[in-house]
Amino acid sequence: MGIGAGATALSNLASAAAPAIPNGAIIRTVLKDYRPDELAGGATLFHEHMSLAPDFLTRFERYSAETRALNGPSAPVLPAAPTEAFMQDMELMTNELAVARREGISCIVDGGHPDMGRDIAALRQLSMRSGMPIVAGAGFYTQPFYPNALAAMNEDQIARALVEQVESDRAGVFGEIGSWDDMTATERKVFRAIAKAHAATNLSIFTHTGIPGKAALEQLDILEDAGVAPNRIAIGHLGNLVDPSVQVHKAICRRGAFVGFDRQGRPEDAQQVPLVMALLDAGFADNLLFSSDLARANALKRFDNALGYAKTLTVFVPKLKAAGASDDVLRKIVVDNSRRFLAFVPKPNTTNRKS
Repeated sequence: MGIGAGATALSNLASAAAPAIPNGAIIRTVLKDYRPDELAGGATLFHEHMSLAPDFLTRFERYSAETRALNGPSAPVLPAAPTEAFMQDMELMTNELAVARREGISCIVDGGHPDMGRDIAALRQLSMRSGMPIVAGAGFYTQPFYPNALAAMNEDQIARALVEQVESDRAGVFGEIGSWDDMTATERKVFRAIAKAHAATNLSIFTHTGIPGKAALEQLDILEDAGVAPNRIAIGHLGNLVDPSVQVHKAICRRGAFVGFDRQGRPEDAQQVPLVMALLDAGFADNLLFSSDLARANALKRFDNALGYAKTLTVFVPKLKAAGASDDVLRKIVVDNSRRFLAFVPKPNTTNRKS
């Protein structure tokens, strides 16, 4: 689809009733706080990447191969991971986000944080130059990416470090917070610390699950047991958990949490559309979040005009509509659910500083 296709698709979706959001709630971006209704004119993407270390994917692919080798008789030979230096090209990234705005995106969450090489100053500059509101994530990613000092820290120390991240970077959400494969003891400790940091800030939490969907229910159990309300939690990457009966997905929805379909606009859409439709048929439209987790140069608009940061809206949503999803439901998911997930009432002890 060309420029403007997403905006046209969104404008064609029927308007739904405004989502229930607490009085005084805001969505915090790297530059300013927004009332949730200020972002109602377009889609909000809850999990993308606009700033990662240039070697992030190289490390990611290496750790993935090592994990597969541990879990099976042999690991496939992987091609060299492409450099993600494109995220350091401010002109390129500014153009990509400017196009996404024209295609109907009102706000994007960056799911990185310091242990992934996220540059908060670059995100601020990118937001200013492109005009795209950007929500910064805070957290620690997964076991292979943890800083060495984390192993010796207790939950309270990690929680304090997380709150400091929130305040110094003007973070508006915790995420992506993950487990690499089966959850490790340190990852469980980090999840409990995230729950404590949530209590101190009111920020929502979205997760990274090992593929395919490993630890999804365990992640939700840990966060709930530590006192986080399910409607403040999104369990991510569940489009990779291909089960026609969507049993895990339904279990998460029944508990009141969000299910994240966050790797879209790719060949895997063919397996995700039936999963989403099964959840819609079961009445769980209020529990779904969509995004594309863009992190590779070959998904950029410059290199494939059909893709770009708006591909959830321009590529995936039309496939759901063709499968029978109604305009009202699609608008609820891409416009309302994500704003409801991100909106929070700030705690009195959190700051507005830009550092």
